[in-house]
Amino acid sequence: MATAFSSDGEAALRRELRPAAPAPRGDLDSFYEMGRVAAFVRGGGFRKVALQFPDELLADAAAVAARMEAATGAEMYILGDTTYGSCCVDEVAAEHAGAEAVLHYGPACLSPCGKLPVLHIFGQQPLDIGRCADAFRELYPDRQSRVIVLSDVVYAHAMGELEQQLCPEYPNVVFSRVVCGDSAGPAPPGKVQQFGRQFPVQAHGGLQDCAMFYVGAEGLALTSFMLTWNCCPFSSFDPTTSCGRRETLNVNRALMRRLYLVERARDARVVGILVGTLGVVGYLDVLQHLRELLRRAGKRSYTLAVGKPNPTKLANFLEVDIFVLVACAQNSLLDSSDFYRPVVTPYELELACNPAREWTGNYLTDFRDLLPGACAHVELPPAVPAAEAVPDISLITGEMRAAHLCDPPAPQLPPSIALACRDQTRALAEISPAASFLESRSWRGLEQQLGQTPVSKAVQGRRGIAIAYEDEGREQP
Repeated sequence: MATAFSSDGEAALRRELRPAAPAPRGDLDSFYEMGRVAAFVRGGGFRKVALQFPDELLADAAAVAARMEAATGAEMYILGDTTYGSCCVDEVAAEHAGAEAVLHYGPACLSPCGKLPVLHIFGQQPLDIGRCADAFRELYPDRQSRVIVLSDVVYAHAMGELEQQLCPEYPNVVFSRVVCGDSAGPAPPGKVQQFGRQFPVQAHGGLQDCAMFYVGAEGLALTSFMLTWNCCPFSSFDPTTSCGRRETLNVNRALMRRLYLVERARDARVVGILVGTLGVVGYLDVLQHLRELLRRAGKRSYTLAVGKPNPTKLANFLEVDIFVLVACAQNSLLDSSDFYRPVVTPYELELACNPAREWTGNYLTDFRDLLPGACAHVELPPAVPAAEAVPDISLITGEMRAAHLCDPPAPQLPPSIALACRDQTRALAEISPAASFLESRSWRGLEQQLGQTPVSKAVQGRRGIAIAYEDEGREQP
């Protein structure tokens, strides 16, 4: 952690950048499904389209964009970097280019977007169907096993062939289906729909009697599945190594770590709400929901937009006791062991601040499940006077803490009455406790000083980077 805070970044500044060579993927037309994509662009009549690639596929971006322009006649804009995680559709960057639609390439969390039409092209990664089927037979020798087959989206194209091999031998095996875009509506009766996957579940046993078989490498997607469906034993097949295994990740131990973070959230007095997405439907609603929850719990909150969170960025906010990350279901489970302050999910903050929500063993990673009208929404209970509140002791510090909700704030006066005719600094200090707190900081940023700086001509500056200019060590005249 010390290295993350003290590194001067010299290695990154001196690193020589070279264009990456495209990886051998065979036919680009089939790997990137050029025909389907061109039909989508022409059918929608789009003239400007944004192409979003993850880092591992960025070497093919220029060739794909050129072929798409030739096939459709539309302008293609390559998004070189994503505002947040590469699995999410970056509608912000696409709108900067004036794009009318987004083509999202590579792995995706399949979170719904509300502004621009989106087409997902996962990239058809190779899968050895025979070895995968053999690994499944070794892991489940009982032909009557009830197993739900999940897969990483990059292997979804091969699930039909795998189903043809296994279903005649295993009558109780169910294959999930990837749903995204227009097909991602409410789940039909008798089916589970989550993380962009949909599969039927028999009523007599539900998920309790099912095992999960995941086709894909270890990563955030598998972790989210295991935490959410923690009542099911998991096995996996990694196509890169062609090995199958029973997952040894101790889900209970992972849940204990998350419950420890819930206890830290109960102790926190100042909470930073990290905006980790600007494209997932409902992110504004959950931000308002969390602010109201923290206000009723008597905690001070700040909303921070820092892009991709890292230890160095968040270490600038020493006054914050804990952060809550509003992001997609995959990026919400941030490992904050290297951070100066812990980072929790909206569900964990609800467990800490909403007395009506109890831990049931089911873990939620999608913040949309917490909103009013959703399947897991729990209303805040009425406020309890402080004299009647049940005492609560922190399991970490051993100190007494407030565990009751405060009365909702009184309705604010209209802006014309609430704002006084004063200078901007004092007005902000009166209407915003956060502004008053941040005003006490010794460093407030650069001052514009409009009209006070004399105009001068541009002159030749120093050459090089700030850590080592070319003329350093020479005597200046």
